[in-house]
Amino acid sequence: MTDKSKQQYIDFEAYERVAEPHKRERVSVWRTAIGLQDVDGLKVSDYLKETAVKHIEGDITIDEVREQLKAYYVNKATHDKDDVEKQEADRVAGNIAKLLSEKSFSFTALEFLNIHRHLFEGVFKHAGEIRPYDISKKEWVLQGDTVVYGRAADIMMALRYDIQQEKDFNYNGLSTDGIIAHIVDFVTLLWQNHPFREGNTRTTAVFVIKYLRSIGFEVDNDLFANNSWYFRNALVRANYRNPSKGIEPDKSFLVMFFRNLMLGEQNELKNRYMLIGNSDADNTHTSTRTSTHTSMMDIAAGLSDNVKRLILSIGSEEKSVKEMMDVVGLKNRPNFLEYSLEPAIVEGLVRMKYPNSPRHPRQKYLLTVKGLAVYDECTK
Repeated sequence: MTDKSKQQYIDFEAYERVAEPHKRERVSVWRTAIGLQDVDGLKVSDYLKETAVKHIEGDITIDEVREQLKAYYVNKATHDKDDVEKQEADRVAGNIAKLLSEKSFSFTALEFLNIHRHLFEGVFKHAGEIRPYDISKKEWVLQGDTVVYGRAADIMMALRYDIQQEKDFNYNGLSTDGIIAHIVDFVTLLWQNHPFREGNTRTTAVFVIKYLRSIGFEVDNDLFANNSWYFRNALVRANYRNPSKGIEPDKSFLVMFFRNLMLGEQNELKNRYMLIGNSDADNTHTSTRTSTHTSMMDIAAGLSDNVKRLILSIGSEEKSVKEMMDVVGLKNRPNFLEYSLEPAIVEGLVRMKYPNSPRHPRQKYLLTVKGLAVYDECTK
């Protein structure tokens, strides 16, 4: 790719549409890494975007990107007034891109702290450290009021407890709505702890993406790329309670975000609808639920009969290839794989029980959250 072409593709959304398949995942990772900087009102530099394109094209590694970013700001001859913010955005975006590109993950409180350390090392002196004092933050969406965050003295204990509760939870038998509602409850509690002085939402986003992937859920990274500030404001509203003003925690905004993230729905995500005192909120919720139902109907209607039969054969169970073939009444394994199983996996409807070991001797297949939603639609 020529330098002129690379400059054109600094618009990562356009780049993602035309990139070769093996590069699209890197584009998606970079869009998320860059978009998450909006949470704190930060914008990355053009240098970061140009360097990211080199990584997407395979010219340099992600570690070389991070080293070049570090050297860029150390050796910069002239310094602009926004260099401090740009440097934070650039370096943290590079660190997020590295973490999201890695498959390794440990679902522990220590991992949550380590993600913060990896994201902000060299940016914040306190990277990876629990805040030693209680905090409050004036929130735009609350008209200047604050969420009540976790007590500094209890943070580590609360983190361990919330994560252990999630570890022990069994998703089997839950409806799609139940799965989404439970994940929203967990993420709401996780974020409310607010363990760090700064960088809590970016850390939470990376942790949640990696956690959901680790347990087999398909997630749309681009949603964080385009709606990171909405994600933060939705977390604020999910945790805000002020009975004197008749306000209770409202998780509906976060539910819409996660339905888009995990089901590919198209709920309208607007920050102004979350603003305390906004009169349009009730009407917005009503119209959104209608469009949500239509979204699942459209997805189900567009599937081939082979894929629909496969989804109905799996339901809420786990099945091997042989078990699925027996249920749908097929005997030709290559045809079953080509016209039923593989298309369902590509559409994000079915996943492996052991994704890191495709030839696992006890390999089975089950429906994703999106697949369960289509199953619910097909069985109505």
